[in-house]
Amino acid sequence: MSTSSRLLRLLSLLQARPTWTGPELAERLGVTTRTLRRDMARLREQGYPVAAETGPHGGYRLVAGGALPPLLLDDDDAVAVSLALRAAASGALPGFEDSAVAALAKIEQVLPAKLRRRVETIGSATVRLGGSAPVTPPMDIPSLVTVAQACRGPERLRFTYTDGGGAETERHVEPHQLVHAGRRWYLMAWDRDRDAWRSFRVDRMSKPVPTGMRFVPREHPDAAGFVAEGLAVGAYSCHARVLLQVPLSRARAMVFPTVGVLEAAGEETILRIGADDFGWIARYLASLDCGFRVLDPPELIGTLRTLAGRLTGNADTSAGQDPPA
Repeated sequence: MSTSSRLLRLLSLLQARPTWTGPELAERLGVTTRTLRRDMARLREQGYPVAAETGPHGGYRLVAGGALPPLLLDDDDAVAVSLALRAAASGALPGFEDSAVAALAKIEQVLPAKLRRRVETIGSATVRLGGSAPVTPPMDIPSLVTVAQACRGPERLRFTYTDGGGAETERHVEPHQLVHAGRRWYLMAWDRDRDAWRSFRVDRMSKPVPTGMRFVPREHPDAAGFVAEGLAVGAYSCHARVLLQVPLSRARAMVFPTVGVLEAAGEETILRIGADDFGWIARYLASLDCGFRVLDPPELIGTLRTLAGRLTGNADTSAGQDPPA
């Protein structure tokens, strides 16, 4: 057995149970206790915190160190970790979706085919019990992992993309970064055929395939801001700018990033927002707990006046009526 193979075997044994005596480890590895001590020194040099205790109840054990060294996982460990990361990436652990996808991209890159099949089998046979039906279809985790790995490469991707109207187009992109928004994942990428930055919903990408072609990353906009603006403004036919009479910090607590784009304007905040009709924007503004002033367009002002008149009329007709029994 080579030294490197022996060190991996030694590390696996140390992770398998809390404490080993020197003679036990030497016997398992087929080496002398002197060689074992040298191997322990090599592990420590590589960052593994191995403690040695003398006495009848002493031995070698792994302890917590100042940094996390690489870990060895057996087959069951690897399957469990992969399944847990898939669940977290799908939103089972809110706030950890980004980290889960990054870790999943690393572990599934080296996962043996037989273990990947186990993960797929268990995943397809498992459902989550929740209080309500999910808002979106289940995420295609293998596609998500493929995209994440291409971002890490970096490596160009090809895929078929289906837009909101159902039209399909073939895309060849330089993937930059994944963005998690609500229950969906988006990819910000440079579209080579359109010569521009674009954002893509991952659940609308059909069978993304790495091309094997590397690329030098370009200067790029902030990924989260780019996706947020596309969701809040760019995807709609009706756009508006509104001055919210609150500072930016308070506006951020009221307006979700995928609903509107916020910009500081002194002690106030400019909201850029989009929708399919101005009626929706008017109703949304009426729900905000702050004063506001429409900057443009004039059509929104007229829509707000109509809404205010209807609400006032409803309030007047309800005044003085007895509540229903």
